[in-house]
Amino acid sequence: MPTLFDPIQLGDIAAPNRIVMAPLTRGRSTRDHVPVDMMVDYYTQRATAGLIITEATGISQEGLGWPYAPGIWNDEQVAAWKSVTDSVHAAGGRIVMQLWHMGRQVHSSVIKTQPVSSSATATAGQAHTYEGKQDFEVARPLELDEIPRLLNDYELATRNALAAGFDGVQIHAANGYLIDQFLRDNANFRDDTYGGSVENRIRLLREVTERVISVAGAGRTSVRLSPNGDSQGVDDSNPTALFLPAAQMLSDLGIGFLELREPGPDGTFGNTDVPKLSPEIRKVFKGPLIVNSDYDSVGKAQAELDTGIADAISFGRPFIGNPDLVARLRTGAPLAKDDAKTWYSQGPEGYIDYPALETADA
Repeated sequence: MPTLFDPIQLGDIAAPNRIVMAPLTRGRSTRDHVPVDMMVDYYTQRATAGLIITEATGISQEGLGWPYAPGIWNDEQVAAWKSVTDSVHAAGGRIVMQLWHMGRQVHSSVIKTQPVSSSATATAGQAHTYEGKQDFEVARPLELDEIPRLLNDYELATRNALAAGFDGVQIHAANGYLIDQFLRDNANFRDDTYGGSVENRIRLLREVTERVISVAGAGRTSVRLSPNGDSQGVDDSNPTALFLPAAQMLSDLGIGFLELREPGPDGTFGNTDVPKLSPEIRKVFKGPLIVNSDYDSVGKAQAELDTGIADAISFGRPFIGNPDLVARLRTGAPLAKDDAKTWYSQGPEGYIDYPALETADA
């Protein structure tokens, strides 16, 4: 079996190791969703990852409701992201952009219009806004004649990501966001060709993936799914019957890799008793499979690789406090603890000031 430190081919991307940086929302862009200079430092510090998957990045104003999160729908955003990719590549890294439409998980005060979703539903709880937390609102269902516009938004975002120098893109179809709201039956009550049967509910994921592939190529296109348990109020009554056909469809399209966020019953950032589906998905998805959630040591991650289910492991929070996570895992050095109070703050504290090993040991 391969080790975490062996190279791997992820579609068209040759990764030097199997330690992937998972997408991590950090809230450091401008209010207009333009990346700022310190984001260059942040990603470059972590360029030793086999592959960096960026924080979720909005494909449109409609789809981006997280304050100070970055976008990729205009030229100013493209130019700012180009500084990030140039620096990461100069440091020997590889980086793909995660494309994000949040669907109903937004507030109108941020996106300046009513949220959209698969159906007229609302998320329980409150949304992050520039004015503090506010109750989620009822979304309006996307009309059939709006789907082409949505697909065009994904196409433009993909073209912009490539223009910004990214090595590929990842479609965010997990965590209760728009595509997940179409996939799962407790959020999708449509009676048209995008609702009801599993075939209909995976239609939007298929169409988005096909459109992205038409621009980036299959080998530079990837997808993230969260197949087990509730995610921000989005769930399914029969996840096996839903996500195996979805994974089979993505395998047939030949995407570069599939990433699964799968918390367990003892998860530290979301938990569920719903069994992980990665063993079953492995049987139908023939490309590289990456698993994520609560991997925080070489032993735990390597044990997953040794099962033959996963080909690589994506690490989330360990990369926040450990920009040199690969070196720490390789040498057995202790991991620094990240500060949750600075996860979404706007300054450099808790973002680019975590020391690397040589600095920490000085």
